[in-house]
Amino acid sequence: MIDTIISRALNNQFVLIAEIGVNYYDIAKKLSISPIEAAKLMIREAKNSGIHAVKFQTYKAETLAAKNSPSYWDTSEEATTSQFALFKKFDSFGKDEYAELRQYSEEIGIEFLSTPFDIESADYLYDMMNVYKISSSDLNNIPFVEYMAKKGKPILLSVGASNEDEIERTVDVIRKYNSQPLCLLHCVLEYPTPYEHANLNKIVSLKDKYPDLIIGYSDHTKPDICADVIKTAYNLGAVVVEKHFTLDKTLVGNDHYHAMDSADAKKIIDGISFIDMIRGSYQLSCLESESAARQNARRSLVAACDIQKGSVITRDMITFKRPGGGLSPVYLDDIIGKKAAVDIEDDTILQTDMFV
Repeated sequence: MIDTIISRALNNQFVLIAEIGVNYYDIAKKLSISPIEAAKLMIREAKNSGIHAVKFQTYKAETLAAKNSPSYWDTSEEATTSQFALFKKFDSFGKDEYAELRQYSEEIGIEFLSTPFDIESADYLYDMMNVYKISSSDLNNIPFVEYMAKKGKPILLSVGASNEDEIERTVDVIRKYNSQPLCLLHCVLEYPTPYEHANLNKIVSLKDKYPDLIIGYSDHTKPDICADVIKTAYNLGAVVVEKHFTLDKTLVGNDHYHAMDSADAKKIIDGISFIDMIRGSYQLSCLESESAARQNARRSLVAACDIQKGSVITRDMITFKRPGGGLSPVYLDDIIGKKAAVDIEDDTILQTDMFV
């Protein structure tokens, strides 16, 4: 199986996951194709956009939500007011369909995963994925977390709508049974998330508290014109970023209204590449590209007057001027008190062999 998410993250390389979720149903309806064809189309578009992995959501409405479960999203964007009713629209896929999508992802070279929302799907997805994703909504579902942790795969854990003690408890449960790489994804469970609620500094707090874990961000803001939300998250330490993905942001309902499309994804990938380029190295050393400036813009010790051979060098005989090819000013005290080995003209750049 393709292993991109964890291998890149462990090397501190940016990972962008396209959360296709169940958006392919609406794409299928729009294009008059089958849901499986639409899902494959979205996988292909994600791959062509430079995205590193695609993620779906695997659930059945009956095992996910009670029939009277209320909505928690912006109903002006998604009018369905019952969780059960919404999920029921998008739960027709089962093991065979996800196996087909996983195989297609492998064929075109992009990592596949899907978030399981029940034990049955956690079991049948096991052989299809390198990494499990645990939704923020299941962070306190400790029996389910424990069940997946025991399967021994790396885990992506979203920590939206949770307090510090809840995150600690869930991390402790995972670590009790699982020593594989663990990624905590900052997340705000607000659909869409207003920019002023993004709370990206939480990424810094997660990095400080869990220095041995991978830290990421699951984004629910609407794509901004310069991808500043994602770029800021990355600069604050989010290596793995998950964002909903669509082929048409104008589609009404579900997760289209806060999703990125292919153009947004390319903007994110290009923006992060630019950030990586300008970040450079952590080494405290002169760059090779600075060598000419280092040589010519620094100063050397320079004769401030004519100095006769045999003269004892005093401070007033020396000044400092560019370029930097002669004795560095750091050697001023070493030269004072020595004798001139040769006649030295005013404005001469001083060298070591001019003194004894």
